[in-house]
Amino acid sequence: MVDQARARRLAKRITQIVAEAIEHTVKDPRLGGVTITDARVTGDLREATVYYTVLGRTVDEEPDLKGAAAALESAKGVLRTMVGQQTGIRHTPSLAFVTDEVPHEAARMEELLARTRASDAEVAKLATSARYAGEPDPYKAPREPDPDDE
Repeated sequence: MVDQARARRLAKRITQIVAEAIEHTVKDPRLGGVTITDARVTGDLREATVYYTVLGRTVDEEPDLKGAAAALESAKGVLRTMVGQQTGIRHTPSLAFVTDEVPHEAARMEELLARTRASDAEVAKLATSARYAGEPDPYKAPREPDPDDE
C-alpha cells in the first residue's frame, strides 16, 4: 500500500510542474487559455490524471477545447519528462489530461440559483396582495357555537 498523503503531495507537485511548463516551456499557441486545475495520482503512483480548463481569450470568444486537447496530447511526452526530472521519483507517472467540468457546473448552478431567485421574487410579489381564505387568525378568539349544529 502507498501512503495516500504521498500521493496527494505528488499530485499537487505535478499540478505545479505541468502548469509552469505550459506557461513557460511549451510554446504551443493552442495552450494560451489552458489552466491546470487539479491532478490525481493513483495509489501505486503509476498514473496521474491532470484536470484542465480552457478559457477564451476574450469574453465573446468560445474556447478551443479540441485544439487544447490535441496540444496537450502532443506535449504529453515533454511534460512527463519534466515531471520526472523535477520530482525525482523512481517511476514517472503516465499523464492523462481530462477536461475539468467544475466551471461549467458552477455556471449551471449559478443559472439555476438566478432562476430560483426570480421565482422567489415573483412569489413574494404575489404574497403582498394575498388574503387569507378564512379569518386572518382563527385561533385568536374562541368561536361562537353555531345554533344549527345542535
